[in-house]
Amino acid sequence: MSDILPQGAGYGVVVGIGLFFSAFMLGLTAIQARYTAFSPKNSEEFSSASRSVKPGLIASGIVSAWTWAATLLQSSAVAYKYGISGPWWYGAGATIQVLLFAMLAAKLKMNAPYAHTWLEIVGVRWGKAAHLIFMFFGLATNIIVSSMLILGGSATVTDLTGMSTIAACFLIPLGVVIYVVVGGMRSTLLCDYTHTSVLFAIIFVFIFTVYATSPKIGSPARMHELLTAAAQSAPVSGNAHGSYVTMRSKNGLIFGVINIIGNFATVFQDQAYWQRAIASRPATTVKAYLLGGLAWFAIPFTFATTLGLSAVALRGDPDMKVLSADDVSAGLPASAAASALLGQSGAAAILVVLFLAVTSATSAELIAVSSLLTYDVYKKYFNPKATDTQLLNMGHYMVAFYGLVMALAGLIFFYIGISMGWLYTFMGVILGSGVVPIALCITWSKANKWGCIAGSVIGFGCGLIAWLVTTSALNGSVINVTTSGGDLEMLAGNLASIGVGGIVSVVTSYIWPDNFDFELTRAINRPEPSSETKPAIVNEPEDEKKERTSEEASESASTPATSAEEDDLNPTALKKAFNFAAWSSLTLLLVMIIIIPLPLFFAQTVYGVRGLEAWVVIGIIWCFVSSFTVVLYPLWESREALMQISRGIIKDIFTKGGGKYVAPTSSAA
Repeated sequence: MSDILPQGAGYGVVVGIGLFFSAFMLGLTAIQARYTAFSPKNSEEFSSASRSVKPGLIASGIVSAWTWAATLLQSSAVAYKYGISGPWWYGAGATIQVLLFAMLAAKLKMNAPYAHTWLEIVGVRWGKAAHLIFMFFGLATNIIVSSMLILGGSATVTDLTGMSTIAACFLIPLGVVIYVVVGGMRSTLLCDYTHTSVLFAIIFVFIFTVYATSPKIGSPARMHELLTAAAQSAPVSGNAHGSYVTMRSKNGLIFGVINIIGNFATVFQDQAYWQRAIASRPATTVKAYLLGGLAWFAIPFTFATTLGLSAVALRGDPDMKVLSADDVSAGLPASAAASALLGQSGAAAILVVLFLAVTSATSAELIAVSSLLTYDVYKKYFNPKATDTQLLNMGHYMVAFYGLVMALAGLIFFYIGISMGWLYTFMGVILGSGVVPIALCITWSKANKWGCIAGSVIGFGCGLIAWLVTTSALNGSVINVTTSGGDLEMLAGNLASIGVGGIVSVVTSYIWPDNFDFELTRAINRPEPSSETKPAIVNEPEDEKKERTSEEASESASTPATSAEEDDLNPTALKKAFNFAAWSSLTLLLVMIIIIPLPLFFAQTVYGVRGLEAWVVIGIIWCFVSSFTVVLYPLWESREALMQISRGIIKDIFTKGGGKYVAPTSSAA
């Protein structure tokens, strides 16, 4: 351990900043409840933010939910190992899934606009057996993602401060649980926004330190000089001329394939992404996912191009920690480079940015799993007639419960010696087989029920077998954590899992097509049409009248809007949105995965100073555009709500309580 910061700094960040953000978000939730029409005291607002969130905030939430510990740490680790190809394959390989998810989000609004979870759709379409099988994939996804968050966060905190790993595993989720329990989905999105804003600010500090002001590096030209020297002393295996400044990297390409497959699993099966599609306004869902995906790319690409390459360039520097293979697998090159560049202030900055990334992604996982356990376990199997209050209370309990589960899961993986990097490449092996069946369930009426179930189960088995057999064959029949974590071993398992699952599902659906009517899924949770007038109750006692009025108001708040939302759910408009999502996301996929990287790979070019300068400048420009998209744009689109809140606060100050929001009432004709 380097222990650059005192142990108290670790506890100060994890506990102090965690509780500060909890208090901050509790305050925002109280302001929201007082000055707007949205109150987290009903289940619909708690789990889906009343399906009313605008695209800028959803895009910011997507960026935040997709910025894991691995986004910062693993991306820098692959840059450290493979050079500039690592940041590209990490960023592009995990961006296309969010872009393609825009199609699923459009289909969700078309085929199940009132669903709370993707598993509700599976259950209605394919029945109990499929619901339970895919629940395994959904919850396994959340546990693996949560474990990576805790592992990456605790490893870095421990490395920088010497803080107890056990304490870090339990304290990191603590503050997040508090504000998610109180504020629900909207609180999570607001927290995502604040965390993303700070994240970009700190990334810019590192960018300009490395490429403009640092006496150790200070420019792309100096970076190129140091990377060239590093390649001469220790050439990169599989890279053109052993260089760090080439896209010709065999191991980088292998990582790219693993990255693509694994992240399809964690996006398509993670309720956190469905949750944001559910919370989004139907008319702007596609826009939010396309903006969010493109904005997110800048974070791992630029961060890894900055700190991952710096960790290579600074080898031999007296301030630079010597990194072992285990350190790299744990994702420590970024923190080592930040400490070498800026000393304690660099270590503190990386600690804060990592903590914010971990906690914002943790909030997404907490509300996601809470929704699954509330609607797909409690309501479906234990209390089908649960009231709104019961669902809300269960949502609160499940947030707290899962906060404990994720801490224990991270601790278990830590003690059995599994790192964040190992888990990151392994996730596609056990989760990949469910990707295609789930996508077909939401989008294709002819998807065969038993074919898709069989595809997910058989693909799961084939993925594990291919992984273990390849590990045994390549390592003299030795199978352990070290041998099973190799690139080729993980590649075999990932390809077998997603490939077999997809082939079985598609082939059986073509041979024995179903003819499903999506009207069944459109009816999920559809609000009953309200009558124009309600009969008056003669001689009703005043206290009962007040109680009934309060209950009706609560029901009204928890029921999705009808007229405005029905306009948003216009089938023609949603079909156009789906078509736009399809051609734009597929075009971007071709550009990011084939058109740009593969010609550069086969060209075997080693870039000179000008090439590296262009690479760095593109990353910086992309980072600026992304920050405008997810930091400034949400403020602009929420300007009316911010003005409404400001007027309410001013009224409260000058009229002693007169600023509270009052819903407009319509008088009878």
